[in-house]
Amino acid sequence: MFFQHIYDKSLAQASYFIGCQKAGVAAVIDAKRDVDTYLEIAKANNMTITHVFETHIHADFLAGSRELAQLTGAQLYLSAEGGEGWEYEFPHVGLKDNDVIKLGNLSFKVMHTPGHTPESISFLLTDHPASNEPVMLFTGDFVFVGDIGRPDLLEKAAGMVGTQDKGAKQMYQSINKFNALPDYVQVWPGHGAGSACGKALGAVPSTTVGYEKARNWAFQYAKNEEGFIKFLLADQPEPPKYFAMMKKLNKVDRPLLTEVPKLKQLSIEEVNANMAKGIKLLDARPKTEFAVGFIPGSLNVQGNNSFATWAGWYLSYDEPFMILADESMLDDLTRKLMRIGLDNIAGYLPSVNEFTKTGGTLSKVNQVDVETAKVLAKDPEVQVVDLRGVAEFNAGHIEGAENVFVGTLPDNLNKISRTKKVMIHCQGGDRASIGYSILAKNGFNNIVNYSPGMNEWISSGQPVIG
Repeated sequence: MFFQHIYDKSLAQASYFIGCQKAGVAAVIDAKRDVDTYLEIAKANNMTITHVFETHIHADFLAGSRELAQLTGAQLYLSAEGGEGWEYEFPHVGLKDNDVIKLGNLSFKVMHTPGHTPESISFLLTDHPASNEPVMLFTGDFVFVGDIGRPDLLEKAAGMVGTQDKGAKQMYQSINKFNALPDYVQVWPGHGAGSACGKALGAVPSTTVGYEKARNWAFQYAKNEEGFIKFLLADQPEPPKYFAMMKKLNKVDRPLLTEVPKLKQLSIEEVNANMAKGIKLLDARPKTEFAVGFIPGSLNVQGNNSFATWAGWYLSYDEPFMILADESMLDDLTRKLMRIGLDNIAGYLPSVNEFTKTGGTLSKVNQVDVETAKVLAKDPEVQVVDLRGVAEFNAGHIEGAENVFVGTLPDNLNKISRTKKVMIHCQGGDRASIGYSILAKNGFNNIVNYSPGMNEWISSGQPVIG
């Protein structure tokens, strides 16, 4: 058996390439959209991709299953569970609980494991030349290392009222099915630490059934379904805004993108004209560079591993946008964006120098240090705004601070004072830089940024409320 784990750090998303070396055939599970990775693996190992599997209709990324099938001629194998409303709307082979798919000397048994979503399935792999006992379980968003998939996404991200409680009950039943598996079976999940599909995912890539039974919180609620559901639904992170669109695009027949697009370099005149029309400019530079000089009206979404997630909060799928980034970053940034279906890139600007050369004046971020932040935090005429998530805020915050999550800031500008001085902060500065750029773009000129945020506030011995 040939096996390779492919991990996208930007979305904390795992996919898998599994092949029968004797037969020269392979399957891919939960493919990301820039599928050249799998084609290169197949070519390097003299294999043909014949099967493409998905564990469920994903909410956090746009699956590349259909792109991969079109390029290779592979057959799509997708869940036929979940009932009405959960059917994929393009040709595929439907899979039900206990179905078995053969791949050379390998076999994949389907386990229906609803909870995260109603149609969710897992794949139990047996390598028959070695043993007729299963060796690996590919769980998608069912069981993670140290956590399980959240059942509230459909309700919070897609507006499907009443689904989180039903999903939590289904998850409890699916856990019992997992419990019946042999302890030695390896578990390969669909996500690692940093994914918004759970709240406490471990950082290691895989685990075993036995380890999860012993250490995963979800398996400590035998005969206590009510306690399980209460803990599962508590303190889940805010689901990114783009999740609802992913649920739709992963289900319907959509245009395919079978290669990474090459971006057009824009002149500063084109950028200015586009911004005047309301077309957004994402400044992908580090927050430290953005702070010392940025094009007025641009949004600072740093080109790090969180780039696509934050871009998905602020960009519309039916509107073009632009990127400010060095040419060396473009392939990486474009891949990150296409993985969540943000393909409508009007072009890029390589540097803010293009703006200043033509007489443009850069804006600067008004930053404050911890000593100034301490004074401002005690001033009743200063509004302190904590841009972190609700669970983070509740765990500990500056006394008197107000919580406005940065992802929803554009919809909550009325909560930010235009008359008082406003001090914003987050945990370590990334989200505060996004927030500052959003507020500056919307005409706020009374904002100061305490960039080191709660990390420095706590380490310097300042008190928190929580």
